[in-house]
This record gives sequence, structure tokens and C-alpha cells, in this order.
Amino acid sequence: MRLALISDIHSNLPALEAVLAAIDERELGTVWCLGDVVGYGADPDACTELVRERCELCLVGNHDLAVLGEIDVSTFSPAAEAAVEWTREECKAATTEFLQGLEPANDDGEVGLYHASPRNPVWEYVLSVDAAAECMAMQAHRVCFIGHSHVALHYTAPANGDAASLVDSASGSAAAGGTRIELGEGRWLVNPGSVGQPRDGDARAAWLELDTDEWTAEYHRVEYDIDRAAAAIAAAGLPDQLGARLYVGQ
Repeated sequence: MRLALISDIHSNLPALEAVLAAIDERELGTVWCLGDVVGYGADPDACTELVRERCELCLVGNHDLAVLGEIDVSTFSPAAEAAVEWTREECKAATTEFLQGLEPANDDGEVGLYHASPRNPVWEYVLSVDAAAECMAMQAHRVCFIGHSHVALHYTAPANGDAASLVDSASGSAAAGGTRIELGEGRWLVNPGSVGQPRDGDARAAWLELDTDEWTAEYHRVEYDIDRAAAAIAAAGLPDQLGARLYVGQ
């Protein structure tokens, strides 16, 4: 099966629309979302509606849970907290109802899906070889997909190796658009990157194409109308930095 993996949309409607258009161009009928549909941006309802329409499967992320009031936002940055509070006040009931029906992990298929990581599906940032090794030592599936960090990365280890034998196939750096990985052997943790707020120095929206018949994956990056997304953030009265960071991919 060929499908698309997206994550961390964060209420960025122009980015989501651009990614879905690119997915359609690749003729991929199945889309999975790894969570954080809302937060940071100014279009939570439109993004949630598109995800509901287009995604066969969707996880819940920490920002989604914060909007639902299910986690404490005291550890969030002031800008992130402000966006959560704004979203709580402005989003429609249909948005919260959709988010309430989601879970942060899905272990039911031939791959593992987690918003953050296999050992902590809500909170853990997997951004180092050590963290990836510890996750792969406990993950039930040979291949797992994670979001949350907003960085397009992939880590792999030999199928029968221990944590000490971990190989960081991304060398600690972001996977550029067009990067193709062979998933047929070994254990893997793969992050598609963020649709709505990339943090790997590339401002373009990120998504991943997966082929479970060939066991390959390809990273994609898509240009989108950042001016439109930033203008919506400003018009909503959200912190200026939430729009400014979109231009630099951080």
C-alpha cells in the first residue's frame, strides 16, 4: 500500500492545503496524521475539518490535548500557551469533539504510530541517537513513525542488534526533501517532519510518502503561502513570533 504520513499541522491551513494537493498529485488515497492538528496557528476549525475528511487515521498530540484541557500547559512556552487559550475560546464544538475521539498511539497495524515516541506517546522528543536507541529497544513494531519534534529525521538499527549497535542514518541532521530510505531490513523510527511549523531550517511544509509493499519511504517538502498563514496569526491577535518563525523554519 502507498500512503502519506503527515504530522504537526498546528492550525496552519495554507500549509495543510498545499500538502494535501501534493499528496493528490502523487495519487495517494490514504493519509495518516500523527497528531497536533491544532495549536500555534489561526485556523483550527478548517484544519480539523480537512483532517476529518481526508485522513483515514489520526492521532492526538500534546497541543490537541492541551486545547481539550486534558494536560497542564504550565510547561508550554508563553506563545504556545497563548495559542492554546485562544484556540479553546475560538474553536467550534465539532473541533473539540473530533479531537476527543483520538488516541496518541496506534499499535494495531503492521507499523507502530505515535505522536511523540513508543515509550511516551505524548511528550518525548526523539532528537538524539540515545533516545532513539532506547525507544527502539522497547518498540513492538519493527518500523515506527513519530512526530512531535517538527524535524524530519530517521533512525535505524540492525534487526538483531542491541541499543549499542544503533546507527543514526540521518547523522543527527534533518532529512532533506527527496531523501529516500529503504525500510526492508532493521528497526526504524521515522519522523515525517511538520506540516505547519517545521523546525529543521527548511520553511517548506513536510510530509512523508510510504510504500509498505516495497518498504520504502520518501521525504517531501512543499512550498506554501507563508504570508497568508502569518497574516491569519496576526489578525487573530496571536503572538507575532508564531508567524515570524514560519519564514525561517524554526
